[in-house]
Amino acid sequence: MQRRFVFLTALPTLAMAAALATASPASAQTSTVIIAPTAPPPMQVETVPPLPGTTTTTTTTTMVWQPGHWNWNGAQWEWLAGQYVVPPQQMAVWQPGHWEQQPTGGYAWVDGHWQSGG
Repeated sequence: MQRRFVFLTALPTLAMAAALATASPASAQTSTVIIAPTAPPPMQVETVPPLPGTTTTTTTTTMVWQPGHWNWNGAQWEWLAGQYVVPPQQMAVWQPGHWEQQPTGGYAWVDGHWQSGG
């Protein structure tokens, strides 16, 4: 897995200069680690909208709600609203991402991921 580390501070230009990359095979996935200087605000309360119609003549697609979360854009916190998505497998369960305090300071975003269900 290729990891790209991006250290973001209040100065976006310095943040971009602090980006580090590690090499890995071309077929590997890429993930970005975002470090924010402060804790995110409290979670916003979201009203989950009704499930959108996804029935076709041959199949019915099951969608899952992915809750919103705070994102650090390099200068400030911004709320990314939740959304319905199609899971990669029928019984997959979404494990939401979260911000984790780092021992050296700041908060790192840990990506959400799909977990096999059943």
